[in-house]
Amino acid sequence: MILVAFIGITSLEATPAHAQRTEIFKCRDGAGRWTYTDDARRAEKEKCELVTTHINVAPPAPPIRQQARTPSSFPRESPSDRANAKGRQRDILEKELATEEQDLAKAKQALVEQESVRSGDERNYAKVLERLQPLKDRVETHEKNVEALKRELANLNR
Repeated sequence: MILVAFIGITSLEATPAHAQRTEIFKCRDGAGRWTYTDDARRAEKEKCELVTTHINVAPPAPPIRQQARTPSSFPRESPSDRANAKGRQRDILEKELATEEQDLAKAKQALVEQESVRSGDERNYAKVLERLQPLKDRVETHEKNVEALKRELANLNR
């Protein structure tokens, strides 16, 4: 089987796409496995049977580089479109930053309020920390979001 594939590949390279006249023989080796060959002398010695006298060869596929090219009619982005898009992106990021800073201030305020409250069943300070941990996590998340938005704005201005 491997030889058949090899013959097909070599014929792709050697000739244009059309049917070629080649004899393919099916032979059984000493271990009882089937092999294929195009060697008429070997086939005659081993008493192989003729499988086919021609192979259809498909045209080679075009290189990937040619398929990846964009057509000339593909829409292009103009410099003014790019500037408008950056402006819209900056506006969106600034709005998100303002919202995130407000949420951060609210989360900090809630944490401060809860730190001053101590209920009677929280005699152990570990219980207080356990109650405050979600509030601290929320503050930390908002702080990270504010930092990320500021980085995005700084990268956009470059």
